[in-house]
Amino acid sequence: MPSDPTLYQRLGGAEGVRHLLVAFYGRVFADPLLAPIFKDVEMAGLMRMQAEFFATALDGPHTASAADLARIHAGRGIHTRHFASFCQHLGSTLQAAGVEDDDISAVMDRILAHRKDIVGDG
Repeated sequence: MPSDPTLYQRLGGAEGVRHLLVAFYGRVFADPLLAPIFKDVEMAGLMRMQAEFFATALDGPHTASAADLARIHAGRGIHTRHFASFCQHLGSTLQAAGVEDDDISAVMDRILAHRKDIVGDG
């Protein structure tokens, strides 16, 4: 009996997630609140790390390089307002891509689970 597709598969697998990330970071980089956080970040590396993170978080292929989110985000000045804006852009990107509401909720729940590792204000 075939298993149900994972959230990662429902979002289109590696190619689908890549397209979502490109659209998502287009929004993030245009946001005056968030853009400064990424001013010194190399885009190709960011996209690679995010593709790995999303694959792992959404039940896709796991990579050997499981990143320490708290270490990566430490000292970047990321506060609750930044995280909220980031999540809002992610939800809007998923909605614009036609992702079903249940899948949007599932993606958001998985991202929100990492809030304490990303936000530096408690």
